[in-house]
Amino acid sequence: MTTLHTARLTLRVPTMADLDASARFWASDRSQMVGGPWTYEKTRDSLADVIDQWRRHGFGLFTVTFRDTGEAIGGIGPYFPQTHPEPELGWSLWSADLEGRGLALEGATAARDWFFAASGHRTAVSYTDPANHRSHRLCERMGATPDPDAPHPYGDEPTLTWRHHAGGRA
Repeated sequence: MTTLHTARLTLRVPTMADLDASARFWASDRSQMVGGPWTYEKTRDSLADVIDQWRRHGFGLFTVTFRDTGEAIGGIGPYFPQTHPEPELGWSLWSADLEGRGLALEGATAARDWFFAASGHRTAVSYTDPANHRSHRLCERMGATPDPDAPHPYGDEPTLTWRHHAGGRA
């Protein structure tokens, strides 16, 4: 099982034991910028697919925990469901109290670097809500650039797509 460690975080393969913590986030208004809110059943099905992505691809979204306590605080990393044209680097911290502390940047950078090293992929995207300025800033800090020509899985839904490159900027 793949496990990554940063100064403050552990990124580990998710398990169904993460469902309740994840479901609280996905049921909240906080999840609106990433496609929510969801029912408990939809969250369960999505988590099962994330776990299965590890089997299908050898990578997937990580559950992020505090390194010192093991408390699950979010999901970060490569996400490649069958509906996506290419892998996405995504992140969600499950509590607003966690924002502004550099945790998403710390986890997303570690997950991105691992993904490029382990998967053989040279690029990935981040699909963002055009109003999600915090995610846009995080993409910029990670060296990603907007890619208006990248296909996305959301039809006519407004989406700003960012392109990440192995080794940094294009």
